[in-house]
Amino acid sequence: MKARLLAPVALLTVAACTTPPAEYAATFSTQDPKWQSPQCEEIRAAASNYEAGETMSIPAGLLLGPYGLGMALAGKEHQEKKRKQFARDMHMRCSSLPLPRNLQIGPGA
Repeated sequence: MKARLLAPVALLTVAACTTPPAEYAATFSTQDPKWQSPQCEEIRAAASNYEAGETMSIPAGLLLGPYGLGMALAGKEHQEKKRKQFARDMHMRCSSLPLPRNLQIGPGA
């Protein structure tokens, strides 16, 4: 029984790892040459509206019972993957610095 309760808690902890795109955009240096590019301006504008599209929540999943909780957790995991990809794309467009380890995709990540 404990394992059933701990698994969703562990998934929730992992699901909140990536910084929201609007906060991540604020960490880039305005002195970077890529910062002024139209591609960077476009993705920074999208970052400010990014969180508005995330709708599935854990409390709503709880109302639907055990299957609803699973759907909500799967939705959160999917949103986390999309957020990570968005942050990766933003870094590539707005920063000349190497890609941070937490945004790398592949066997070394």
